[in-house]
Amino acid sequence: MGFPLPAALIARSRAVGEPRWAPGGRFVAWVEGFGPRADVVVAPADGSAPPAVVTAEAGAASIGSYGGGVWCWVGSDHLAVVDADRRLVLVASDGGPVRVLSDQGRAGAPAASPDGAAIAFVLERDDACDVVVVPVVVGAAGRGPVRVSHADYAWDPAWAPDGSALAWHEWDLAGMSWDGSRIVVADPDGSRAAVVAGGEGTSVGQPRFSPDGGALAYVSDATGWCNVWVADAAGHGAAPILAEELEHAEPAWGPGQRSFAWSPDGTAVALCRNEGGFGRLVVTTRTGASRAIAKGCHHGLDWGGGGIVAVRSGACTAPAVTVVDPAKGDPAKGDPAKADPAKEGRRVLACGVPAGFRAAGLAEPESVSWPGRDGGTVHGLLFRPEHSARGDGTAPPVLVDIHGGPTGQAGVQWKPLHQYFVTRGWAVLAPDPRGSTGYGRAYTQALAGRWGVLDVEDCAAGLAQIGPAGWGDPERVAVTGASAGGLTALLLAARHGERLRAVVSRYGVTDLLGLAETTHRFESRYLDRIVGVLPRDADRYRDRSPVTHASAIRIPTLVLQGDADRVVPPAQAEALVDAIRAAGGTVEHHVYEGEGHGFAREETVLDVYTRTEAFLRTWVLGS
Repeated sequence: MGFPLPAALIARSRAVGEPRWAPGGRFVAWVEGFGPRADVVVAPADGSAPPAVVTAEAGAASIGSYGGGVWCWVGSDHLAVVDADRRLVLVASDGGPVRVLSDQGRAGAPAASPDGAAIAFVLERDDACDVVVVPVVVGAAGRGPVRVSHADYAWDPAWAPDGSALAWHEWDLAGMSWDGSRIVVADPDGSRAAVVAGGEGTSVGQPRFSPDGGALAYVSDATGWCNVWVADAAGHGAAPILAEELEHAEPAWGPGQRSFAWSPDGTAVALCRNEGGFGRLVVTTRTGASRAIAKGCHHGLDWGGGGIVAVRSGACTAPAVTVVDPAKGDPAKGDPAKADPAKEGRRVLACGVPAGFRAAGLAEPESVSWPGRDGGTVHGLLFRPEHSARGDGTAPPVLVDIHGGPTGQAGVQWKPLHQYFVTRGWAVLAPDPRGSTGYGRAYTQALAGRWGVLDVEDCAAGLAQIGPAGWGDPERVAVTGASAGGLTALLLAARHGERLRAVVSRYGVTDLLGLAETTHRFESRYLDRIVGVLPRDADRYRDRSPVTHASAIRIPTLVLQGDADRVVPPAQAEALVDAIRAAGGTVEHHVYEGEGHGFAREETVLDVYTRTEAFLRTWVLGS
């Protein structure tokens, strides 16, 4: 019998990400974050010394939901780092003095030229997001960044191994990158640019040249599934290296995603396979042979002489910087938390969660599905507790947790909210309504024009299955969601409140017209595709906004919001709370000072968990 996962342990957890081998393989470095602070740390690959922080007083940029692409090696002795002020700075691998390379905007995804003389990186301003190149040498520092891309958004520059070309990922508004985007190859100054993959109706990303420069790999959903493709260096002769109806990448919500990596000799690719939310690390040769070598979701892949380094996690496995020996591997299915490190040939360099969490009686989920209102299949994950929160052996209460995006997935990764409630006797249902990723392009694009309708219907159909399918007690159900998931959760409360006891919204969208006017540039036209085009479809925006239906939300509501949120501004929460109160509803509202879109500070995380549990105990469990 385990024990309830402590909120304090969750609040003390660190984020880890973006591990990379140094050229030559003597060192490995990664990003560690705690609360609002992040740093790049460097450690000897042989473990002969502990990791050492190399970032300066300001620290490094966040690796949160929109973060990523924080740093790169510049030779084996220096690193280019995006600091907390989003400047691009050069630091020595031993923590030497900082030199600013760019402070003209918000930097991201740096990539050093093979000779270390220049850095290509993403430079974002309020009205543009470009790939630019800046010299590293001191004598040329005054020249500043030179723009090489010419699209509304350009991310993830990658150099050819001889420095003769740059590749990057780009797209134009009003689309998002997962609607249609392009891979471009150009000379380092941006001349002779050519689109080599993607276009309208095809999502691509993550361009990466092979170590010998003879091939270019990227992800593409041209077949209807996001697989890794390989072409020659000019983009000709492209084909999936492993064609399968499974996905090899997540949607590009930020720069810096690395869901695959070339082997050092260029003969194989390691990739992250998504098996209905469950992850598996696979090595595929260019001749077509493939082999699963590790369980769990792997992110931030880099393959060097010391093995494949990645951040590995699972439902019961906290994120950890891990090195996997590609010559070994344990391809059997099962719980990643129980996988044999010796068989998989892996070792852990850093873990994000303090020791002891495994003893808390964590639960591995099972895949579930149900018919939608229109007969289509809807997917999800179900976590079953060891015991009921009532303690008398009856069916457990159910927490339905709806992921954000809405272009996202309830993947089998470390999500402490799920385990927090499972270890307290709740079943947790994590739906993947249509519009979610991981099930092919058609499943994702099914939400076009129907956000606030199809996602709500699909989740409502899941609620109807709770009792008949034996998932839990249909009389004790609550729903929660963050960001876009908050919109779906609140609309469920308004339209299907008879199936629910309570609803919790964390920085949830409540007013679509307001969101279209105020959100950040990256998502400024997101709603065009999933809701409609303004002003033509203004009535549709109003009808799908929870604030419009606040009087219909008759179940107790908890609204949690950060006062520094630029994505879903605090006014969204305030308008909903005021409308529910005006209609005589029960609502609790709490605002966290200094928090943005997502909660980071230790004291905030601790309060969110304890406040949410107390709220649900009162209104769902009656205690």
